[in-house]
Amino acid sequence: MTTIYSLSFSSSLNCDSPAETPLALDEFPSPEILWERYCQYKGLGSAERPAVEQPYFDDGSGRSPRYYQRVAINRAVEAVARGQDRILLVMATGTGKTYTAFQIIWRLWKSKQKKRILFLADRNILVDQTKNNDFKPFGQAMTKVTHRTVDKSYEVYLSLYQAVTGSEEEQNIYKQFSPDFFDLIVIDECHRGSAAVDSAWRSILAYFSSATHIGLTATPKETKEVSNIDYFGAPVYSYSLKQGIEDGFLAPYKVVRVDIDRDLQGWRPSKGQRDKLGQEIEDRIYNQKDFDKQLVLVKRTQLVARKITELLESTDPFQKTIVFCEDIDHAERMRQALINLNPKRVAENRKYVMRITGDEAEGKAELDNFINPEVRYPVIATTSKLMTTGVDAQTCKLIVLDQRIQSMTEFKQIIGRGTRINDDYHKHWFTILDFKKATELFADPDFDGDPVKVYQPQGGDTPIAPDDELEEDSLEPGTSAEGVAEEHGDYEVEEGATWETDDTGSLGPEQRPEPRRKYVVDDVEVRVVAERVQYLDANGDLITESLRDYTRKKVQEQYASLDDFLRRWQDTERKQAILEELEESGIFWEDLIKDLGDTLGDEPDPFDVICHIAFDRPPLTRRERADQVKKRDIFNRYEGQARQVLDSLVDKYADAGITPIEDTNVLTMAPFNEIGTVLELFEAFGGKPKYQKALHELEDALYHMPA
Repeated sequence: MTTIYSLSFSSSLNCDSPAETPLALDEFPSPEILWERYCQYKGLGSAERPAVEQPYFDDGSGRSPRYYQRVAINRAVEAVARGQDRILLVMATGTGKTYTAFQIIWRLWKSKQKKRILFLADRNILVDQTKNNDFKPFGQAMTKVTHRTVDKSYEVYLSLYQAVTGSEEEQNIYKQFSPDFFDLIVIDECHRGSAAVDSAWRSILAYFSSATHIGLTATPKETKEVSNIDYFGAPVYSYSLKQGIEDGFLAPYKVVRVDIDRDLQGWRPSKGQRDKLGQEIEDRIYNQKDFDKQLVLVKRTQLVARKITELLESTDPFQKTIVFCEDIDHAERMRQALINLNPKRVAENRKYVMRITGDEAEGKAELDNFINPEVRYPVIATTSKLMTTGVDAQTCKLIVLDQRIQSMTEFKQIIGRGTRINDDYHKHWFTILDFKKATELFADPDFDGDPVKVYQPQGGDTPIAPDDELEEDSLEPGTSAEGVAEEHGDYEVEEGATWETDDTGSLGPEQRPEPRRKYVVDDVEVRVVAERVQYLDANGDLITESLRDYTRKKVQEQYASLDDFLRRWQDTERKQAILEELEESGIFWEDLIKDLGDTLGDEPDPFDVICHIAFDRPPLTRRERADQVKKRDIFNRYEGQARQVLDSLVDKYADAGITPIEDTNVLTMAPFNEIGTVLELFEAFGGKPKYQKALHELEDALYHMPA
């Protein structure tokens, strides 16, 4: 009798068997028994099971939740089924929080465990994207709360906090619902919310306290003053940026760090010096925390714009780019500086560079075009706060930090603008160009660590994190911002300064902060004193050594000698598989080749890069390897179409490398399709297996290493 070994169920499943027991195949528990025991283990009675048994939504396209989304959905649904009324999910930006929320709501709604649902957000763009995309299957059962009107005939409601609250009692239209109207409230970006002093975010939750509350965030607030965990409890599931990168669901990054002399050394005006506007400049030392807030160095802005332009021109001038600036004024000056440096691009389309901030109607109107992969313009967006969260820029390949960031929460949100992967548009990596040392936060243990509860409410303190700031598009059209006040979260605000966000232009005159005095100096020279590139290794840490040294170390970890590497290279049918393995170790081929410069010539093969860096072998270019094969004429036994194909494969290798010729689809392209059809070309070799054998012989000849 065939037996298998299986871990038994714990005693909580009413099983008395030992830790491991042999079972005959016909004795293995049936699916029904396994399900019953699982429900017992999870504490799910008959009343709670309909929600857990409810399948995911399936639109027939083949899309289904990823593994970590399934875990998050299942844990949330099970927690609700068990009666847990405060639930927190922590998922890194770009991992599909909204889609996960939809599946949770769908299963609870379809199983009739939750009949009326409220989805709360603080940004118009978040609500609209949610309604038009992930939540679309709710159809006629769903509505967005607008124009401060309430219709109680729907089952799924989407709303801004600001659309249902206000400083006056009559503006709190959520009270037109009875306190028990909603069964479930999902709070998107629950580390944030409106900035009202009376905290409308909390008032809504307190009013609907009998409902189940599920908080979603990539960056839970956990400081000595504020805490999501105190309200929602510990996360039922967390999925981090590092996990997402390791799993291949989020794009890894490289960091280009640029240090400017005035940022490091500071600047002091001469006695009685006046700025460009005729203002006498206060006599003190100005440094990085002052630049573009209290002191504008015009040539510094121009230098930053020049470095951005140089990077784009050396890679792809049309890669979507977000430049994070200190405030709206800085964003406008940066836009103008980039326009001046890119006259050709701007002449082609004036929307090449756009300022997308809360007070600029045309720029805000272009936000959808910026995040749409199919729309080319705008290419560069200069902003301050507006694009920090909620911007699903799938093809953004460059994040520029010219903003002093001291909040880990905001840093994670900003980095998250680049982590989306889009295979259709070849977006698998992104670059961070840092002028303000913000990327030093990568070294902070809290950057990708689990949230730790440190908040200790005192007396009548609220157990909910106070709000960060009101975003530019957070106000429902026609809604007054009366009563709005700014809070600085865990940023440092200099004494006497005002906390500013991009929404300042949306506030009424009585709410707008007094403009801080800002000096503009246009005759101070600035220069770059240090520039370095850092890469993300396989462990999620930034490489601090040179890329060449790092590559040598990683290759030698896998191959103890040149012979070991050559043996593996020759034995592997697809050379690309070895390159992919090394890439997963954090080797960046394009940047490595660029870093080596003239050492490897114009057309180096990754094979030669490895042999040269790791084992000190003199490199050859692809063209030189191809010419050697032609001189040796090792394929003189082939003739006709077969010989033409082999000669063309050698030329193809010289032009494009090894990867294209390993793919049989190459035979469908020029010049191969001019020689014959794929079947005819296979037949010229005596069949596909013999074609593949000839291809392997060609590869052996290309990578022949003389003793």
